[in-house]
Amino acid sequence: MTTSPAPPAAAEQAHTRRVAERTRSARLIRDSIGLLSSKWSVDVLLALGDGTRRYHELLEDLSPISEKVLTQTLRAMERDGLLIRRVHAEVPPRVEYALSSLGATMAPPLKALGSWSLAHGKRVDEARERFDARAAARVRAA
Repeated sequence: MTTSPAPPAAAEQAHTRRVAERTRSARLIRDSIGLLSSKWSVDVLLALGDGTRRYHELLEDLSPISEKVLTQTLRAMERDGLLIRRVHAEVPPRVEYALSSLGATMAPPLKALGSWSLAHGKRVDEARERFDARAAARVRAA
């Protein structure tokens, strides 16, 4: 017994569902990557992965980051729910930063990305060199 192909309407609906799911997935992935898109956010996540840190400890560890950029990065990450800011009622006030439970979930994807970079970084560099050499040759030939 053979099955007949799906009617065109059913195939079109299935295609529309696949496209919608792919579009949704792409948006979610872009949003997730956006959490790490600032120059210093990965560095902050890795530093806080070692435990709670005070502002000036982060500033020292992330040198040459400026105070302004560190403050902006920390505020953005707090807004995104990736870290927790604790202000202790002392004089002078003591402010500490720690990964939130949500921020801690970034560790496995960051480790995977780091492993990929170690395994394939040389190939990326070589591909860039080949591309740049071809582009330079085209410019010289023009």
